[in-house]
Parts: sequence; structure tokens; C-alpha cells
Amino acid sequence: IYTMEEPLDLIRLSIDERVYVKCRNDRELRGKLHAYDQHLNMVLGDVEETVTTHEIDEETDEEIVKKATRSVGMLFVRGDVVVLVSPPLRTG
Repeated sequence: IYTMEEPLDLIRLSIDERVYVKCRNDRELRGKLHAYDQHLNMVLGDVEETVTTHEIDEETDEEIVKKATRSVGMLFVRGDVVVLVSPPLRTG
């Protein structure tokens, strides 16, 4: 049984696991957590990055939502852009 005494314990227990990281500016990352520090700077591996953009069609005034996805082998994420970190789902 894992004990959590402070918030970063949740991140510590997710080392070498795939995590979901929501960042500012509609950026989402899914990847394997290799390292982190107290500022929530992280190194993720085997990353799938999704960036969502919103545009307004000038003719119809409709909102156009576009998602762009790319794969990155290794990524350094600066802690001040992190909004949320979700650990892997654990069943059982």
C-alpha cells in the first residue's frame, strides 16, 4: 500500500508510468514520466502531444476547432505551463 503525505507523492508514484499532462494554451501531453522536480518540470518519453486551436469563420461566425497531434521521443516540460497531471488508471 502506498502512502501519500504530500501532493508530489502522486507524481512520484507515477515514475515510469504513462501520465496525462494538461498544459496552458490548450496543449495536452500523454507520455511516460521519466523525471520531475519540485517545480513540476518533467521529462516525458514516447510523448503524444495534442494542440487544440479555435478559429472563427468570418463568413459564418462559426467556431472552428482544430486538433493537431504529433509524436515526440523525449520532451522537457517546464513546470509553469502545467495545469494538471493525471496518473495512470490503476484497477484492482
